[in-house]
This record gives sequence, C-alpha cells and structure tokens, in this order.
Amino acid sequence: MSTDAPRLRPPRHRVDRRAVAWWTTRTLTVTVVLTAVPVVPAVIWEPVRLWFLVAAAVIGGLGLLITVVMPQWRYRVHRWEVTDTAVYTASGWFWQEWRVAPMSRIQTVDTARGPLQRAFGLSSVTVTTASAAGPIEITGLDHEVAAEVADQLTDITQATPGDAT
Repeated sequence: MSTDAPRLRPPRHRVDRRAVAWWTTRTLTVTVVLTAVPVVPAVIWEPVRLWFLVAAAVIGGLGLLITVVMPQWRYRVHRWEVTDTAVYTASGWFWQEWRVAPMSRIQTVDTARGPLQRAFGLSSVTVTTASAAGPIEITGLDHEVAAEVADQLTDITQATPGDAT
C-alpha cells in the first residue's frame, strides 16, 4: 500500500474476468427483451408487420453488436485500487472516468450482489463520499475480494482523521 498523497492516476487492479460474462449476460438479456417488443405486434398486426420486423432486426443487430463489443471493452477500461490514502477507479465505455477519493472524504462503504452477480460469484462495492460527483462504484469484483475491500476501507477510514464532509 502506498502512502503517497492522493492524485489522479490509473488504478492498478482489473475487475474479475467473470465480469465479462456478467456484462455479456446482462446486455444479451436486454437485447432479447427489446427485440421481442416489436416482434409481438408484428405477429398480431398484419398491415405494419414488415416495419415491426425491420425494427426488431435493427434492434437485435445493434444489441448483438453491443453484446459482443461492450463487455470486452469495459474489461480493458475498468480498474480499481485501494491504498492507505485513497480509492482509485477507472470506468466507462464511451465516456470514461477516472476518480480518486481520499480516505478522509469517505462516508460509507457498501457491498451489493444482485441475483445475476451471485450467479457469477461477483459483487460490487460502493464508496459514498462527500463529493458532488456522487459515489464511486467498483463493479465486477469476486465476492470475497469485495468483502475484503469493504473491510479494508472500513478499517482505514476509521483510522483516518476528519469527518468526511
């Protein structure tokens, strides 16, 4: 762990490789649902069947393209790191964001595991800070690593002077 003053820099750790499968499954599920929406009226309503089928094909094609590209791209971008002085994250897809949160600004640390995350053995850690930019979220961590990170952050922030405001 570094004791350097917090500065904006690339974090060192990648998210868990299983995050790619999790992101792929989430995106594919949304694609299937959105593609089905115009298919239903196409089956029922003869006069505009062609237009609804074209819409379904466009939605499905774009959704499949996003499903193939986005998870790999996000995996290359998403990074995280916790030091004695700050939490560092890099995230995003088209709009990429690097954030650093000094320990003295951290107010709460939460972990979350939705049903799909649990199926892949993953968790998210949310670090709420005294910042107008909102909380920092580290998604796609192994659930045991997420618990360790939450414990580590809790220990460090309790030992850090300041009131996080």
